[in-house]
Amino acid sequence: MTTTAALVPGERTAGKNDSGAAPRRRRSGRLRKIGLPYLLLLPALLLELLVHLVPMIIGIVVSFRQLTQFYIRDWATAPSAGFDNYAVSVDFDAPVGEALMQSFLTTCLFTLLSVGLRWFLGTAAAVFMQETFRGRGLLRTLFLVPYALPVYAAVITWAFMFQRDNGIVNHVIHDQLGLTDSPPFWLIGDNAFVTLLVVAVWKGWPFAFLIMMAGLQNIPRDVYEAAALDGAGVWQQIRRITLPSLRPVNQVLVLVLFLWTFNDFNTPFVLFGKAAPASADLISIHIYQSSFQTWNFGTGSAMSVLLLLFLLAVTGLYLLFTSRGKQATDA
Repeated sequence: MTTTAALVPGERTAGKNDSGAAPRRRRSGRLRKIGLPYLLLLPALLLELLVHLVPMIIGIVVSFRQLTQFYIRDWATAPSAGFDNYAVSVDFDAPVGEALMQSFLTTCLFTLLSVGLRWFLGTAAAVFMQETFRGRGLLRTLFLVPYALPVYAAVITWAFMFQRDNGIVNHVIHDQLGLTDSPPFWLIGDNAFVTLLVVAVWKGWPFAFLIMMAGLQNIPRDVYEAAALDGAGVWQQIRRITLPSLRPVNQVLVLVLFLWTFNDFNTPFVLFGKAAPASADLISIHIYQSSFQTWNFGTGSAMSVLLLLFLLAVTGLYLLFTSRGKQATDA
């Protein structure tokens, strides 16, 4: 009796202590769970700060200064320009603003055609690859080769292929097929836009193919089999099953392709060099020329900030439009 009576109060005391320690352990566990994701993201955030945010802030500061080659060694001492650099950039009646607007329109046309062709080729290839046939794995691998190749190696190869006198393109269309009276110039003149479009689409469509392939894996085959039993043909299945099911994937894919294409600098720079032809004068190359060819970094930075604002506005409107469309579809 004495032992039992002595143990009961001790057990009650231990229970009270445990009940007080348990909430503390739960709170510390929740803190660790909340803090762990931020700790894992910290290296990426630091790299983002150093690689993107700091240069972007410096570029915004430079856009309000008259920074030329005379102040390049100590850009902080460049005199203030206020909004003069922005005024020069948007004065479309003046040579600088007119050239910027022409480059902007060229970039819009290039982006529209490039994104559309990449999406179409990627979607068509992904749908085609859903069927089982011999050699499908090899063909999938070959489709991804342009995306896997380094950008500089791929574009330089295309530049050699589009040479007027010894390029394989003119050798085929002029020497072998006789489609032209004389070998055309592909890297200068109006044909430069076609060359840039071909190279960009060839290099970028496998990314669309890869994303669409991943999206198609989430569509059950039973849905297609049921549609086929109901008499739906291939085109009806694509229009009523495939494309609606891929709407979330398409929303992200189109936005990513748009941003990548509108900001593309490597492809025209490697293909044409520092001075791109007027027909292929994308805004990224135009800003580079305005900054590093004329040594007017203030105006070039102002153009970059205007481009950033345009892309932010388009992205915001696109996300707003797609979110409203999704809400209307769900309703």
